[in-house]
Amino acid sequence: MNIFWFIPLHGDGRYLGTSQGARAVDHAYMKQIAQAADKLGYGGVLLPTGRSCEDPWISAASLISSTQRLKFLVALRPSIMSPTVAARQTATLDRLSEGRLLVNVVAGGDSSDLEADGTFLSHDERYEHAREFLEVYTRVLSGETVDFEGKHVKVKGARQLFPPVQRPYPPLYFGGSSDAAHDLAAEKVELYLTWGEPPEEVAKKFDDVRKRAAKLGRKVKFGVRLHVIPRETNEEAWAAADDLIKHLDDATIAKAQAGLSSMDSEGQRRMRELHGGNRNKLEISPNLWAGVGLVRGGAGTALVGDGETIAKRLKEYQAIGADTFVLSGYPHLEETYRFAELVFPHIGVNPQATVANVNLVSPFGEVMANNLVPVEKLASQS
Repeated sequence: MNIFWFIPLHGDGRYLGTSQGARAVDHAYMKQIAQAADKLGYGGVLLPTGRSCEDPWISAASLISSTQRLKFLVALRPSIMSPTVAARQTATLDRLSEGRLLVNVVAGGDSSDLEADGTFLSHDERYEHAREFLEVYTRVLSGETVDFEGKHVKVKGARQLFPPVQRPYPPLYFGGSSDAAHDLAAEKVELYLTWGEPPEEVAKKFDDVRKRAAKLGRKVKFGVRLHVIPRETNEEAWAAADDLIKHLDDATIAKAQAGLSSMDSEGQRRMRELHGGNRNKLEISPNLWAGVGLVRGGAGTALVGDGETIAKRLKEYQAIGADTFVLSGYPHLEETYRFAELVFPHIGVNPQATVANVNLVSPFGEVMANNLVPVEKLASQS
């Protein structure tokens, strides 16, 4: 398994849907999370995009010198920039990080968010645009001089003078649940990433993308984007899930769901249908909890349980083809350590070995020589 974590670029906290227990995200906080993930053995971190976020490219660049081997899965929205400018940014960040860049292509999402950035395309037009964008983007990064005229993208003499470290270009990750998204995934990307639906539904999506790719003579890898709530016992984990949404009232949920229902994203529609806005029916599959999606857009499900149980559920996704998991938890700093301590030993990652001979500084300023920050310490001081 490739286990990735998450850098929140728009705030963090102990509870969803409330300012209580919230914490601002600044560079120092991003750095703490990135360094923890780097030392503990996570393969990389996802940096999201959107008008509510800090810029993911600048944020990733600021973390290069604070980390040693961590990869940065940076969100790229094709519809708000030129493919040649994006290619220069990609090559530059890949070179500066010495080959630690991965690119998460975000073609869809919230249309109102995109309109605020000047994009006025329908759902399927956004995927048409992304296909043309990626045609130019990948060819330029591969060293070609490109003339291209499509419906949405036109360039003449496009060229990238400084190549990326990873050839022909950093791997492309991509998610989407519509037919248009599956076609694009099959044709253009290296890894298809889905939000955490029940395994049987994820298997259908993987199979569909796999078949579409095979018709084009291609193979695509697969991954799942999930939140996680690990604790020492299953009972403690479910209590923590309840605690995460304890400040939500019906009015807050209704307002959030109204906003999410206005989006033309097929993936977001599927997330909403998992819980139907009902906080009383949130375990939608064994240990898969839809409570995050009551008020959060995007990935709305979490695996809940002790370390062994969460590992078992991850292996169920692995059995249907997923080899990469992009995970997160609230608050992200503390949960970086907790997941490593409780789940890594059950999926073949030894966090103690990962940080051997390293003086690790805890979130509370203590130097933990050759050890992890005790989870009980985190729980008592969070």
